[in-house]
Amino acid sequence: MGQRIKKIKNIRLHREGSNTLLYVGIAMLAVGLLAWRLDDGGLRFKCLAAVMAVVYAIMVNFFRCPIRYFPTDTEGIVVAPADGRVVVIEEVEETNYFHDRRLMVSIFMSLFNVHANWFPVDGRVKFVKHFNGNFYKAWLPKASEENEHADIMLETDDGQEILCRQVAGAVARRIVTYAKDDEDCYIDEHLGFIKFGSRVDVYLPLGTEICVKMGQSTTGDQTVIARLKSEK
Repeated sequence: MGQRIKKIKNIRLHREGSNTLLYVGIAMLAVGLLAWRLDDGGLRFKCLAAVMAVVYAIMVNFFRCPIRYFPTDTEGIVVAPADGRVVVIEEVEETNYFHDRRLMVSIFMSLFNVHANWFPVDGRVKFVKHFNGNFYKAWLPKASEENEHADIMLETDDGQEILCRQVAGAVARRIVTYAKDDEDCYIDEHLGFIKFGSRVDVYLPLGTEICVKMGQSTTGDQTVIARLKSEK
């Protein structure tokens, strides 16, 4: 694949949060004004204002859209597709697409993490599929198969297939996937977004070197979670 293209965007908040932050901000302002009038600026109003300020600050943090660039060469590199914590590293039987054994690395995103998702590898998007399902807690093993999820199959330059799965959680109710069939994909570009608590699974070929440990914190597009075995 040709030279990676750096797209520079001066974005502070993710577009997925624009309406949410606007409507919640208006609602909080209305509630705050009503509370101020009823309590005449007293202690109850101050406590309510403080709570609303904290909640809004958490939401702003959630919808942050950091612009990141991986600092070195990306050949054979698999980066974390999300900010969060590694909750699964195991060999599994993948029966939907590969029909063989794969290494699965799962990253859980809490309410306090940025919820933008990045492509884990450079390559091409083979296909994107969305599946309706349940909303179990995202860190449970059955969530990967039974929860609502989106599957993005990626193919690297040397023909290796990587499955990236966006999984909804108990609170998350909307998965947004920007990846499109047959488009080129690059580390540093956003794959999608999941609202309010979720996880991302990455299925890798056997023989891949895993570079993270259970419980390790990850930074999307920065933390190297694996190194692929060269097929050239």
